[in-house]
Parts: sequence; C-alpha cells; structure tokens
Amino acid sequence: PEVHLARAPVAPREYIPWLWIYAPVVLKWFALALRHGSLTLPTAANPPIVSGGFRGETKSSCLSQVGREHQRWVARWTAVQLHGGLSSSARLRVAEQRIKASNLAYPLIVKPDIGACGYGVRLVRNTSELSVYLTRFPPAQTVILQEYVPWHGEAGIFYVRDPGMKKGRIYSFGLRYYPHVVGDGRSTLRQLIKADRRASRRARLHFETFAARLNEVPAKGSIVRLATIASLRVGALYRDGSAHITSALTERLDQIAKSMPEFHYGRFDLRFRTIDALMQGKDFLIVEINGAGAEAIHIWDPELTIKDAYRTWFEQHEILFAIAASNRARGITPLSLRELIVLQWRESRLLRRYPPSN
Repeated sequence: PEVHLARAPVAPREYIPWLWIYAPVVLKWFALALRHGSLTLPTAANPPIVSGGFRGETKSSCLSQVGREHQRWVARWTAVQLHGGLSSSARLRVAEQRIKASNLAYPLIVKPDIGACGYGVRLVRNTSELSVYLTRFPPAQTVILQEYVPWHGEAGIFYVRDPGMKKGRIYSFGLRYYPHVVGDGRSTLRQLIKADRRASRRARLHFETFAARLNEVPAKGSIVRLATIASLRVGALYRDGSAHITSALTERLDQIAKSMPEFHYGRFDLRFRTIDALMQGKDFLIVEINGAGAEAIHIWDPELTIKDAYRTWFEQHEILFAIAASNRARGITPLSLRELIVLQWRESRLLRRYPPSN
C-alpha cells in the first residue's frame, strides 16, 4: 500500500534514546512480575522454544516447528553449523553443499541463527559474497541460508492465543517500508540521503554501505533502496496495518500457529506479493517467527502518539504474562533469572561479532 503521512515522517519518540523510551515498559514489566510472583514468567509463554522466544532462541527452531502441511507458507531455508577450526574454504564448501541439497539458489539471505534487530542479515548474490560473509562469521555458530523473496511488501503480524483456546487472533499488524530515497535527476545519492528526513538519521550507516556510489546521480523517479532489512535500526518506516486484518488472514495464520506445538504468543515476519492477496491469506512467505521477546511493531507508526504506543506496550505485556501464567498453572516452569541472564549475555555478545548487515 502507498504511504500517506499527515504528520512528520519520523515519530517524535524515535528521537528519544532507547533506554529512556523503554524505561516505562521496564517498570511495567516489574509491576507485572510482582503481581504474578516471577520476574522471568514470560519465558513459559511458548514452552517448546528456548526461553519462550524471549532471548537466545534460534531462528531455525522456530521455523522448523511449523507443521509439514504448512511449510509451504515458509520461505525455504537451511541451517549450516560452522564448526570451530574450519578454514574459509571449508566453510564455503559446507554451505554450498547445503544450498544444493536444499534446492536453494542465489541470491540468498544469510543471517545468524541467534540474532535480533537485523544484525548480521545480508543479501548475497554469488559464491564470492557468501565466502566473504562466512569468513567474517563467528566460529562454532550456525548460519541460516534462506531463499530471497523478491516481493516488496513486508509485514510483522503479531499473533496471540490463550492456552486451551481453540482459536487465536491477530493482535497487531505492522507494515514495514524499506529505507530508500527517490532520485530527482539532479542530486547525488549523498545529497538525497542528507535531504531525506528518515534516511538522514542513519546517514553515516548509508554512507558506509554506498561509499562507492555516493556521487552517482539517480535518474528522476528512480528508487534507491538503502538496506536489505526493514528495521528501525537502519531507518525503515513502520505503519499501522490493522485496517488490513481480515477473517481470511486470521484463519490462515491461526492454522499455521496451531500447527506449531504450544505456540501462543509471537510475531510472524513475512513478505507478501500484494496487500489484497495478503488480506485473502494468499501469496505470502514467512521469513522469521519471533516469540516472547517480539514487539508489536505498528507502535512505531509516526501517525500514532506516544500515548498510543505505551498503551499497546503495556497491554502486550499484560497478555504475555497472562499466557505464561496459564502455562505455569499447568506445570510449565519458567527459566531461572540466572538462566535468562546467560542467554541474554550470549546473544548480546554474538550481535557485536556478526558481519554488518547490508
């Protein structure tokens, strides 16, 4: 769908440091923990997933839990474990064997099995680019190789289902728009980035990515996409897509979620061909599934107020704690605080070591 913004293209809250903007959310978490008697209760939300998908889970474990009959809605992928001590040539050889065995082909999306916020996600177009990526990837870790879905539509759809209930629902529908600039036939790419309200906020990052092209003059009307990923971290725009929620889409995602064992709370990140087809529950492919640590991304729509955002954040965590409490009541044990801290430390350490995204 086209973007029409009545307000500024950047939400005022995007200018606030993340530690400050999330402070009330942290306080809400502690209040809910006090009410339910457990700081780590949300790790019981999705029992088969490590920490319920709050921290340290693998992308492969989430994708592989989709039932066989519904795997057609998941972008094809394979996982490659890069054992410690493997040479660069050996890493590439193992990866290409997996590509062939999985009937994948370039271009591919490569990304860490444990990750967040698009860190380490890259589009690789050939063997040479894959080799460079694998050489820079941390040893003894697993990398995901996934088919590149060329459709421009991307959404993060948040799903919830109370334990014991037959049907779930779509709690949030957020549309993602990749950071980009539009050529005017006169300005260089550097000038276009500086002049764009959103792109200029991540100018340093885009200048590094397009260092060899900054003096090019894009043709009038041409769109220059500035990143592979549609993340706030690289300047993507998020919009509230709740108007596009339909019974057909809800039913489709409910079937997929229920094909997974004990999946009650999380976000499906997917690419779609057209918004009309998506509303009919057709022509989309899931690229990631996130659990208890996921966020309802529509809250970053510049058209929504910060009051709207906090209302959703607080409600989202109330739902999370309630689902986890129901699971605890039937015997699911949350992680200990020590276990959760270990997972958090490991994930944070890995994020700093991944190759840069593009």
